[in-house]
Amino acid sequence: MVFFEGPVPADAVPITFVTQDSWPAIKAALPAPAAHFAASSKFEPTPGHHLIIPDAEGRIGHVLFGLESKSARHRDPFLPGKLITALPAAVYRFANAPHDMALAVLGWALAAYRFEKYKKKKHEQPQLVPPAGIDLARIKTLAAGVTLGRDLINTPANDLDPDALEAAAVTLAARFGAEAAITLGDALLDENFPLIHTVGRAAAKPPRLVDFSWGPETAPKVTLVGKGVCFDTGGLDIKPSSGMILMKKDMGGAATALALAHFIMDRGLPVRLRVLLPIVENAISANAMRPSDIYPSRKGLSVEIGNTDAEGRLILADALALADEEAPDLLFDFATLTGAARVALGPDLPPFYTEDDQLAAEIEKSAKAANDPVWRLPLWVPYDKMIDSKVADVNNSGNSGFAGSITAALFLKRFVEKTKTWTHFDLYAWTPNAKPARPEGGEIQVARLLFDLLEARYGARA
Repeated sequence: MVFFEGPVPADAVPITFVTQDSWPAIKAALPAPAAHFAASSKFEPTPGHHLIIPDAEGRIGHVLFGLESKSARHRDPFLPGKLITALPAAVYRFANAPHDMALAVLGWALAAYRFEKYKKKKHEQPQLVPPAGIDLARIKTLAAGVTLGRDLINTPANDLDPDALEAAAVTLAARFGAEAAITLGDALLDENFPLIHTVGRAAAKPPRLVDFSWGPETAPKVTLVGKGVCFDTGGLDIKPSSGMILMKKDMGGAATALALAHFIMDRGLPVRLRVLLPIVENAISANAMRPSDIYPSRKGLSVEIGNTDAEGRLILADALALADEEAPDLLFDFATLTGAARVALGPDLPPFYTEDDQLAAEIEKSAKAANDPVWRLPLWVPYDKMIDSKVADVNNSGNSGFAGSITAALFLKRFVEKTKTWTHFDLYAWTPNAKPARPEGGEIQVARLLFDLLEARYGARA
């Protein structure tokens, strides 16, 4: 439990947030022993630095924590989350307000995450008395959904194979009264999902499509499509070991879709939610797809395989075509799709693609408010020719090493026609180096901002 929700204990340790601007006044108001201790410790309110001040009995009496000044070029509202990894186990309370109270408390909860499934030793953590005036239930929903997604991404592929990822999706659907339909193995061919079947047929566990819906049928239709490649060897265009080491996270798009679905269903948003997860393992065997093969798609477009390591867009193509048949109001897809996106924007800033300028503005506004950053890149039509094929309707990897994230998005765009608004997110789904509220390892990106957006657009609860 990261929150202490009983009566506030008298010995709850106060945490005072200080900046360069506020430190002189706060220091002057401290009791003389505390002020002397801070001075002798040479404490300065550097952002992210803390000082534990003992009381008269030598116990933890007070905590000072540095934040950015108002004039700083960047202020991280999750910075207080660093405290949960820095403080000893005890009950704490905020003595004054950080830059954003709700995000500070959410940052505390997100920073508490530990992936300890395979460890015997568990860590005892500090607890925070929830400040008055925040929506603690909403914060708990967000933390639970992110934890679900992080756990899925962090679990190695020997335990999170296609069977296990399907089970996680079905369990979530059942929890909220939604029934999932599964199209498995050769049934994908019977039901016209040839690309999903093609990518996953070489693996020991068969490919599949998970499809579940929730909410009133008359409500606005919001459809989520998440790439579920449980492990990506690259196929016959095999990755080197350095490129394969993190490929357990190649189902990060599916994990993101499930995290957002958890938010929506747990908070009862008034939408008709549909979740589509094409789940495969991109493995190598005698029946693996080959470079230069040509396959049909659900949409009817033929696809030439330029590179077997560009498999994610193939399974998304069939799932997007299915989603598009229903013409949803909003269609979001999530995928750990291209290294080009990371070269352009790094691991912390996922690009997104949409032709809806109003929605793009809402996404950018929600990203800032939720501290869930993204950056819009263009669906640059002149680059569409890079994925032309001489022998098929489209090539899955194209004829150029340029603009890889854009051409991947343009490939997906060919499979969306009737949807009112479609947006593609090219995720990394991993934090390489720990940051406040973002431990090293699997990460859920963009789900929180989209939940904020959907709440703002459709209302908080049915």
